[in-house]
Amino acid sequence: MTVQAIPSAVQATTSQTVRKPVQAMDSEVFMHLLVTQLRYQDPSAPMDTNQMMSQSVQLSMMEKMTELTAGSKESFSLQMRTAAAQIIGTTVDYALADGTKGSGIATSVSFADGVPLVSVGDKKVPLDNITGITAGTPAAGTPAA
Repeated sequence: MTVQAIPSAVQATTSQTVRKPVQAMDSEVFMHLLVTQLRYQDPSAPMDTNQMMSQSVQLSMMEKMTELTAGSKESFSLQMRTAAAQIIGTTVDYALADGTKGSGIATSVSFADGVPLVSVGDKKVPLDNITGITAGTPAAGTPAA
């Protein structure tokens, strides 16, 4: 009897179906654990109501902390967008991850990615890579402050 190799397409399919374990405990996991605990408790010695209340409070606190974290991330994102928009027309210095350094006038900002991209000449520079900002020169006909 001969054994044939598994085709690579099948190997790729089976490797894609492997589920990664959950690394964070969210409210769904917490509720699942609580329901499982209630389902398998000993009827002659039910769970203490204080313990039940404590776990409910923990769930509520976890949900509120998740909401607070999401709000903080949204606020930080808004601050980054505001800061990026304010540097249009100024001279910026930048240092890219590959070691490239340069400077030029920020002409536009793109918010397509998680970190705003500032257009400096022909380069798209992530806001995180801006190392310095110099006030732009006043436009012709505009009185200097």
